[in-house]
Amino acid sequence: MSSKVKELQPAGPISHPSPRGTLFVVSSPSGGGKGTIIRHVLDCVENLSYSVSFTTRSPRPNETHGREYFFTTRETFDEMVAAGEFLEWAIVHGNFYGTSKKQILEETGAGADIVLEVDVQGAASVRQLLMDSVSVFILPPSYEVLRQRLIARGTDSPEELEVRLRNAPEELKQYSAFDYVIINDEIERAAGQLASIIYAERARCMRQEGLIREVIQKFRDDQS
Repeated sequence: MSSKVKELQPAGPISHPSPRGTLFVVSSPSGGGKGTIIRHVLDCVENLSYSVSFTTRSPRPNETHGREYFFTTRETFDEMVAAGEFLEWAIVHGNFYGTSKKQILEETGAGADIVLEVDVQGAASVRQLLMDSVSVFILPPSYEVLRQRLIARGTDSPEELEVRLRNAPEELKQYSAFDYVIINDEIERAAGQLASIIYAERARCMRQEGLIREVIQKFRDDQS
């Protein structure tokens, strides 16, 4: 990890988290780099966890069950949908993806912030739930850069690559529905921006109301 992201960290301990954690929803077209950016930020931002989604697609060579995704069968996925276990779920490029409701509610309820990596459909579903969430769209700098990233990833068949590239322009149109947009032209800079967004959101008055009241009360007590 270079110092470009680490320089953004507070000199001392991070301020107390809010009573409930915040859900940070990060989305982009396939190949936009959201996964890489998130991994960089998880390495340097404290009290931040990652929501591991469920999917019916096959794992890629560098992926591990329970780390990037929980890989499951379509039958099991359908059973989880019927049981109401997903916060949101969607069909993306022919595969099913779902976010565990239990993990999100338990971790935010315990005061931890959590990052959810989803496609634009999943992000739209979370917004409709009116949760305390912050949405961030990762914008690739150009179509050619996106194409080269997908090719370099080497995980898609020519047919899958064509589908992802064909869907990208429609996904890009959704950027204005997000709270923040990060142009991913340089990974360290983009990761630094995401870390800055998380720190800034933690500093919002509404997320620190309890702590602020305690400080003000102590201030008054010290005066008397």
